[in-house]
Amino acid sequence: MATIRLKKGYDLNLKGRIVDPAIASSANSALYAIVPDDFVGLVPRMDKREGDHVSAGEPLFHDKSYAQIQVTSPVSGVVKEVRRGQRRHIDAIVIEPDGKAESVKHDTGGDVQSVLLASGLWAMLRQRPYDIVPSPEVRPRDIFVTGFDSAPLAPDLAVVLGDDKQYLKKGVEVLKRLTDGDVYLGFKAGEELDVPGAVVNTFKGPHPAGNAGVQLANVKPVNKGEVVWTLDIVTLARIGRLFSTGTVSYDTVVAVTGECVAKPHYVRATMGCQLSSLLGGTDTADTRIISGNALSGYRVGVDDYLRAPYRHVTVIPELSKPDEFMGWASLSPSRFSIYHTFTSWLAGKREVSMDARVKGGERAIVRTDEYDDMLPMDIYAEFLIKAIITFDIDKMEQLGVYEIAPEDFALAEYACTSKLELQRIVREGLDRLHSEMS
Repeated sequence: MATIRLKKGYDLNLKGRIVDPAIASSANSALYAIVPDDFVGLVPRMDKREGDHVSAGEPLFHDKSYAQIQVTSPVSGVVKEVRRGQRRHIDAIVIEPDGKAESVKHDTGGDVQSVLLASGLWAMLRQRPYDIVPSPEVRPRDIFVTGFDSAPLAPDLAVVLGDDKQYLKKGVEVLKRLTDGDVYLGFKAGEELDVPGAVVNTFKGPHPAGNAGVQLANVKPVNKGEVVWTLDIVTLARIGRLFSTGTVSYDTVVAVTGECVAKPHYVRATMGCQLSSLLGGTDTADTRIISGNALSGYRVGVDDYLRAPYRHVTVIPELSKPDEFMGWASLSPSRFSIYHTFTSWLAGKREVSMDARVKGGERAIVRTDEYDDMLPMDIYAEFLIKAIITFDIDKMEQLGVYEIAPEDFALAEYACTSKLELQRIVREGLDRLHSEMS
């Protein structure tokens, strides 16, 4: 077991952290939904129409290029709506539950890959390069599993995992049959688990130390022509459970956090549930509801749905001080900055209040090394961003584009004085590069 110390990065200590690890039960959700955009790289083709009945684990849609990649329903019920946006883009598939416990039983005695594809768990894996759902035609060099989440207010994955840790060994056995290399598990130092068959590493350092891509880059980076898969330990346990019981578990433990939540807590729910069933009596007026963490999650409404990876909701103020003197340029000692712009840093590390304002406008990139300070990977982040913007493929390859994912730049985006949407830039760059290389 190796311990890797990461000095770059930053831990945002936001208000609204969970203190009590007890898990409550959510209210019944009237509707559930799967959002195809959560499965990056797939072009959905519907298997069900509005009004069709589905069982839990039955396919809702498949990928246009690889029909064997399927995304399944988390509950038994009726397809109430196939919600479409511009150019008939499928925004969400909404399911009205029927209260029955009908679920698909899988024969796990056959080919491992076929079982994962049919179960829908394949769509929860990601590959580097491009940070997309893996192609069934490519065998990965190695597989990296992250065992902790270091994002602001992130849930403790040991709590989310719960008793399913018993399935980790089986999950590793399954993944080892899909690669000629190793299965790596990355844990926070002091919280590691001994999982037979896996290569275990521990990490010390601030966010984004919990990102699978950061762990991959510091253990065995991806080179051009190589493919590596990544996933989290909760998905690993789901895979182990599938091959132990023959069924997929769509239950999840969700952390409901943020300073606008009266009592941050864990709640047991089902993937894709409505957020109203999780938020309970939380006053959501003048708030920003985020499905995910404050850095890389999705802005949603109270009647929207829990997005993949289905384990975190954050609620922060939309505008906490609308009449603040001088607005975003205020020099108040209570103001927070990663850099020592305000005197608040003299008070040491403390919980900070943060709303959804950008507090500044977009401007040209200035050479400050701030991206590099927030990204513990051996790449020149600012030069890579410029290469992606200009779409210089040669420079992108030389600067490490095959190692990155948008979430790796989430903290750098927060710290960016130029206010650039780095995650959007990276995502669009990876999609365009993938299209060019296909």
